Amino acid sequence: MAAVLSLPLVVLAMVPALAVGAWVPWVELALSTPVVWWAGWPFFARGARSVASRHLNMFTLVSLGVGAAWFYSVVAVLAPGIFPAIMRDDGGRVGVYFEAAAVIITLVLLGQVLELRARDQTSGAIRALLDLSPATAHRINPDGEEEEVPSADLQVGDHCRVRPGEKIPADGIVVDGHAYVDESMITGEPVPVDKNPGDRVIGGTITSGGSLVNEATGLGADSTLARIVDLVSQAQRSQAPIQGLVDKISAVFVPVVIGIALITFAVWATVGPQPRLPFAIVAAVSVLIIACPCALGLATPMSIMVGVGRGARDGVLVKNAEALERLQKIDTLVVDKTGTLTQGHPSLVDQKVVAGHHAEIVLAMAAAVESGSEHPLARAIVDAARERDVTVPTATAFTARPGGGVEALVDGHQVMVGSPAFLTTQHADTTP
Repeated sequence: MAAVLSLPLVVLAMVPALAVGAWVPWVELALSTPVVWWAGWPFFARGARSVASRHLNMFTLVSLGVGAAWFYSVVAVLAPGIFPAIMRDDGGRVGVYFEAAAVIITLVLLGQVLELRARDQTSGAIRALLDLSPATAHRINPDGEEEEVPSADLQVGDHCRVRPGEKIPADGIVVDGHAYVDESMITGEPVPVDKNPGDRVIGGTITSGGSLVNEATGLGADSTLARIVDLVSQAQRSQAPIQGLVDKISAVFVPVVIGIALITFAVWATVGPQPRLPFAIVAAVSVLIIACPCALGLATPMSIMVGVGRGARDGVLVKNAEALERLQKIDTLVVDKTGTLTQGHPSLVDQKVVAGHHAEIVLAMAAAVESGSEHPLARAIVDAARERDVTVPTATAFTARPGGGVEALVDGHQVMVGSPAFLTTQHADTTP
């Protein structure tokens, strides 16, 4: 709204051919008033608080400069006769500063909006985590019957069943069952974690390859996701160090500008040309308007918006402005989890076979067995066979060994695929 009303003010001020007629100042007054006193009211409130607390800042000068410009212009429109003839044009009008007051308010508002939008980009990505929690849960009642209830109705201690492919409704502890849980939304690791009774699970993560019965331990504000959102929200309310420097500069800059305006008024009122008082007022108001730091209201928010916005597009969430500012000094990056730097899913990149076996045949038999598995590593083997145009035979008698591997019958051969520990328990030779 401030921008829409300020645009015609700028046009009238910059195109003298349009600013003809006695109606022009009245139109400028009508357009600028809602910008200054409605859109700009928060700045006047913050400026007044800064004076009351004796901590002068940018908003002190903004409110002083804009207020002086608007009040001076109103007087010039309502009572142009009190100004000397030398300050009036041929039509008897006095120059006004309505467009300056409106544009300053609009620019500072723009800076505030850009800063809030940058925070929302990061906050929105974090809040999206909360939306990952399922709307309903399969609660197991004391009598053993399962009941589908809203996740919000769960209580601490409730037992819930989570089937393959479903999301875990709340933070909890596994009390029965076995499954792999995709926790990449929290850890960044693409490989699901093997969960057994006694293991902790996080609400919103996804199960695969099994079913679990969990006891709810963290709900609502006590959940992992809610705590993450709360921490980020607190951090985002912090200021960048450069903003603190701006406030320190403003604490000195504002009194200096006010002092210069007062000195200007005193000099013009004492030794200036006649009529001295109107000239002194115009000179003092000009100092306040020109010194109004609208650039300070744009520079920091604009840089934060660009930095945080670009990071959000690339999947990098900046939790506070200080971290973003300190990033410019970084020359070494240490990453605690490889999962944060991967494509988000495992893939087969190398294959080694013992002497006497053919790599393509081994891959084909492994892919045949893994075709019946939901594990991400199984999918990586199957995808590798497909990409290399390997003919995959049909497997029968498929059996999954939770936490170990899988086995099946392929072309008359009993084939097992799994971890070295699992294969060792099956008396397989795992020597390279």
